[in-house]
Amino acid sequence: MSAIVGALAEAWAEVRHHRLRVLLSLVAIAVSVGAITAVVALNEYAWQQNAEYSDRNGGRPATLSVSAGREGGGAVDLSAMQQRFDRVSERFGFSHVSRRATGFTVPIQTSDYLRPAQVELVDPDYATMHRVVVAEGRWFRDGDEELAAPPIIVSEALWEVLGSRPVATHPTVTLGGDVAGTYQVVGVRPREGMWDTQKTVTLLFDTYVARAGGLPEGTAPTWEVWVGTDQASEIGPVLAADLRQGITDGTTIGVSRTDWASRPDPGRAMAELAMVGGVSLVLLLGGLSLVNVQLVAMRQRIREIGVRRSFGATAGRVFTVVMLENVVATAVAGVIGILIVVAVLRTPLTTEIMFSGLQDVPPFPMRAALTGLVAAVGIGALAGILPALVAMRVKVIDALRF
Repeated sequence: MSAIVGALAEAWAEVRHHRLRVLLSLVAIAVSVGAITAVVALNEYAWQQNAEYSDRNGGRPATLSVSAGREGGGAVDLSAMQQRFDRVSERFGFSHVSRRATGFTVPIQTSDYLRPAQVELVDPDYATMHRVVVAEGRWFRDGDEELAAPPIIVSEALWEVLGSRPVATHPTVTLGGDVAGTYQVVGVRPREGMWDTQKTVTLLFDTYVARAGGLPEGTAPTWEVWVGTDQASEIGPVLAADLRQGITDGTTIGVSRTDWASRPDPGRAMAELAMVGGVSLVLLLGGLSLVNVQLVAMRQRIREIGVRRSFGATAGRVFTVVMLENVVATAVAGVIGILIVVAVLRTPLTTEIMFSGLQDVPPFPMRAALTGLVAAVGIGALAGILPALVAMRVKVIDALRF
């Protein structure tokens, strides 16, 4: 152990003695290691952003969706199905439950005429299960369905058509059709992308059913529950069996997972490998540059190495010291590159610019830093083999010739 510590101390002393040469030869190493670290870390942030986007569509892991239909077609008895689901849900003790219905429109009064708007019916828990965010205002709360002017949430595109009045001023809109009446806009859902022009009205499920007396013909509601990922495979079949128990009217019930975690995603690992592979080529080029510099340095250090040999340094000792010089130098360069990347990526402004809308910003991944450090040490070891072999073959007599 003392021999290794001594070799490391000697290697560090040599790095400090030749710091200008080391600095010039290790700039590319520091940049390449920082790039590898950044690629791994950015892939982690991008994966989190994609996961949150998927959560908004299919729900957080693990979300189970219960659908109901009738054999041969026809409408499902919504009230009977709801009672059945409430009974089973109470037995399981689900923490988050939401109904959802889409696929129809409702007329909404704008400044010039009635125009159709897409409708989405949900419950308050839907926001937690699907990571719903509002650009302005708030989401639904328990008890909102009892308000005289029931609350609605509109999409940003529809909000602009309505005049973009601040939600704090309690703007109201008029809906027509089966749910005709006055509603208060309490929130605005942001666009999913710059080309999103969907004009959507989000209503509480109970509010719509109470005013319209039911769902439009042909609308198939779903019941969503949020369970633990380790329990989804067990709960799904049991939940389906409990819901189907005692059915005699031809109602069919299906239970399936809708969240992204139920489907494999090999693209993430492949994309990361491709990016790391490309940056590794730059790292190898930096290693070749370091090899050239060290070989030239060995020509200048023959006297020094010969004197060491004359005082009893073995060939193995010389090989180890020269090898560790490269490893220590590249490790220091790698640490500097990693620290710069960490400082840049942990800046809130960087996250907001590159990954806007990210709710749960992950901590800087340790595997990114470890990958960069391993790459730095590995390239140092590879780049030090040839100079170390040259140094090991230096003889005492060579020192006298220089």
